[in-house]
Amino acid sequence: MTTAVDPMALARAERADLADLLATLTPAQWEAPTLCAGWRVRDVVAHVFSYEELGTPALVGRFVRGGLNPDRVNQLGVDADTRGPDELLALARRHLHPRGLTAGFGGCIALTDGTIHHQDIRRPLGLPREIPADRLRCTLDFARAAPTIRAKKRIRGLALRATDLDWSTGEGPVVEGPAESLLMALAGRRGVVGELSGPGQPVLAERIGR
Repeated sequence: MTTAVDPMALARAERADLADLLATLTPAQWEAPTLCAGWRVRDVVAHVFSYEELGTPALVGRFVRGGLNPDRVNQLGVDADTRGPDELLALARRHLHPRGLTAGFGGCIALTDGTIHHQDIRRPLGLPREIPADRLRCTLDFARAAPTIRAKKRIRGLALRATDLDWSTGEGPVVEGPAESLLMALAGRRGVVGELSGPGQPVLAERIGR
């Protein structure tokens, strides 16, 4: 019997794990760079929770000011947030349960955004972790088609296969490796394609820009 997946519960668990990590960071680590170009750890945290307290008018206003471009819209939220580490940690603790925009698709937006950005923080800090398989599988399924992640163009004509999880997608030359590495490649993060292998790996590396 297959157990139904509850993305909202997975998103809450992911946010709780992220908050637990943030509580251990030093002031220097809060200022450290992440895999998101130009964003420090504090910027990524501000982004993850920047939509939680926006009502509909404020949310629409941000998208209008950002010209409906997701990157510009996200940057507006980061630029407007002047909270320090203690306040950002409190914000994360206060919003373990996604609401508003991030609660979309049953919590898949919050789960996917949270899981990817959690790794954006951990990887440069040298703090690896083992992501629970149910979160990884749900996040991979959503990330491959989410318009804001833009993975479709990166993986077109390729077959992606996880070597540590029962997950695959696509047809064509194979790209295989750890599920977490595949997720970060789907998100277009540079520097992770070297963790993957297979005849399709050079194609994916070129599309991401290595």
